[in-house]
Amino acid sequence: MLRRRTSIAILPLLVGLAFLAASPAEGGDATSSSCGASAYSYAGLEADRRAHGVAAALMPVEDPAVSVGHVAGWIGVGGPDAGPGGVAEWLQVGLVAFDGDQTSRMYYEVTLPGSQPRYVQLGSSVAPGERHRFAVLETRTRHSWWRVWVDRKAVSAPIHLPGSHGNWHPQAVAENWNGGKGACNAYDYRFGNVQLARRAGGAWRPLKSSYIFHDAGYEIVQTSRAPRSFLATSVLKPAVVRQTAAAAAAPADAAAPADAGAAVSP
Repeated sequence: MLRRRTSIAILPLLVGLAFLAASPAEGGDATSSSCGASAYSYAGLEADRRAHGVAAALMPVEDPAVSVGHVAGWIGVGGPDAGPGGVAEWLQVGLVAFDGDQTSRMYYEVTLPGSQPRYVQLGSSVAPGERHRFAVLETRTRHSWWRVWVDRKAVSAPIHLPGSHGNWHPQAVAENWNGGKGACNAYDYRFGNVQLARRAGGAWRPLKSSYIFHDAGYEIVQTSRAPRSFLATSVLKPAVVRQTAAAAAAPADAAAPADAGAAVSP
């Protein structure tokens, strides 16, 4: 059973939804037409143990296709009810694309108790095949203070997340937000070598077991025997979604003549 399902809230007032207590075996047919029916859809994993940080390599296999809303691939800790008294509190870092984007952006996001999510853009363009190592890690010297790391360099100041010391199960997740219009956006993210920090400040160890989940229209493809490397992807690939959208937007006068398919007389 899943313990929690975190959602990204990149823009103000975008809030996380409830978690689904279903594994892939229980979650239904991923090709179901219900893709995009829920505001947020997910494909990813949550560690089955608490840790003081999570790290992973993350790469877009191809550019995402977003008609409305956003898609994202991220690692993080916390969740919509993970803070003191069950309030929202989380920290995550990864890749995101909004409607109209032609490629992925690099970002991190933090939600403090009683505050709106704060989105920080770290890069405006991450190309397919471009691989980066992301991490969120509790600092060694101060409990419940965290930093964001990209390619082994700190990219944030220390962030105080009250009550987080030793309490959270890290996650590695891809998601779709349907923009309130049922959009079934497409992505293809490769997560590699997911690791957990066994103590504040480090002591990294490979992820060995986790809870894996996906919603309709999205799936997890394991790329290693252990769960630490996997592909989180949409059933319909981004290139197919783009081609379909382009065909639908083509002007009517670009259609073939009515008799174009008729047999030619001898």
